[in-house]
Amino acid sequence: MSNKQLEVQIMGQSYLLGCPEGGESKLLAAVEKVDLAMCKVRDAGKIKARDRIAVLAALNLAFEQDESSADAKPSVAVASDTSNSEAISASDNQRLELLLKKLDQALHQDGQLI
Repeated sequence: MSNKQLEVQIMGQSYLLGCPEGGESKLLAAVEKVDLAMCKVRDAGKIKARDRIAVLAALNLAFEQDESSADAKPSVAVASDTSNSEAISASDNQRLELLLKKLDQALHQDGQLI
């Protein structure tokens, strides 16, 4: 099976991605999910740097995946502007805060997310 390349847009930036033949629809669905997650973080207005937006979007997607794997209702971890996101429970918010603090510790001052 050969790979083909697809040009996609994520948060307004073009990317050329490799894709196995027949996997175009899966890749495009994943791109749409990532684009939506990154735009939600960007539109919340608290974070401007693209790399930090990408990290938070990845955390949100992983958090949602973990929640849905546990048969719990998925929740959105972007909580800086509740008008642009779904409401999250206090325990979800505490969990997100802990994840962000761990990331900040790992990235040190230069790469802090919040």
